[in-house]
Amino acid sequence: MLLFLNFLKKQRTETTPEKAKTVAPKQVAVRKGEIGEYKIDIQLDQLPKDCRYLSDLLIKNPKAKSGYSQIDHVVLTPYGIFIIETKNYQGTIYGGKDRKTWSVNGKFKMMNPFVQNYGHIKALSSLINQKYEECFVSFVSFTKRSTFKVDLDYRKIQSNELVIYDIELSEFIHRKVSVLKIQHKEPLLSEREISVIYDVFLNADIKDPAIRREHEQALKADTTDNTQATCSICNKSVSDKVKSYCLSNHKFNGKIYCYEHQKNSKINI
Repeated sequence: MLLFLNFLKKQRTETTPEKAKTVAPKQVAVRKGEIGEYKIDIQLDQLPKDCRYLSDLLIKNPKAKSGYSQIDHVVLTPYGIFIIETKNYQGTIYGGKDRKTWSVNGKFKMMNPFVQNYGHIKALSSLINQKYEECFVSFVSFTKRSTFKVDLDYRKIQSNELVIYDIELSEFIHRKVSVLKIQHKEPLLSEREISVIYDVFLNADIKDPAIRREHEQALKADTTDNTQATCSICNKSVSDKVKSYCLSNHKFNGKIYCYEHQKNSKINI
C-alpha cells in the first residue's frame, strides 16, 4: 500500500507542470499594449452577422507625415462605415470642434482626434467609390480612466462624430445604426458591397514589419517634438510662447524657465 501511495504521489508531481500549462491564461497580443484594444475586439466579435470589422490597418497616405495612416478599427455595417480611433489617456479630456489640439488635464496636448480620424477616413475613402464617402461615421474611444470635458454634440447619437468610452462601443454602434435606419428606408450598403469594401481595405493593409516599425518611429519622433515644455528648475509646465522666448534668448543658454525663475537672479546666464 505504501508503495502504491508513493506511486500516486509521484504521478501527481510529474503531471502538475502540464496541468498548470493548460489552465494558464491565454496570452493575447494587444497592439500598443493597451487592454482597451482587447475590450473593443471582444465587443466587435459580438456584432450582428451582417457586420464585418478590421483592426490595426496600416495604409498608404501621402498626406500624412509618415506617409501612412494607421486605423485602429473599421466596422462595416449595412447603414454605415464606422472608423474608430482609440486613446489610452488617464485624466480629464478637454476638447472642442473648433480646436486643433485637445489636452489631458489641461497640460498634455494632443491633436484633435477627429482631425486625425478625418485623415484616416479620407485615406480609406480614396480606395473605394466616392459614393460611399457619406457612409463614414467617426468614433473616438477613451478608456474609463478618463472623463470628458468636450462639446456636448460629441455625445449626441445624431452626430457623425462621437466621443465614447471603450466599454460602450457596441452600444453606440447599435444606437447609431438604429438612428440611420430611421433616416434611410433602405440599407446604404448591400451584403456584397460590404464584402467588396472589406476585401479592398484588407488588401490595402501593409503587414511588412519593417514599414510598420518605420511608421511607429516617425510617430514617436513627432510626439517627442510636441512634448509639453517644462521649467529647468521647478519642472513646471510652460506655454509654447514661454518656451520660444527662452530658447530665442541667449542668456538662458538654451534652457527653459518659467516666468518666476526667469526673474531669479541665481540663474546662471
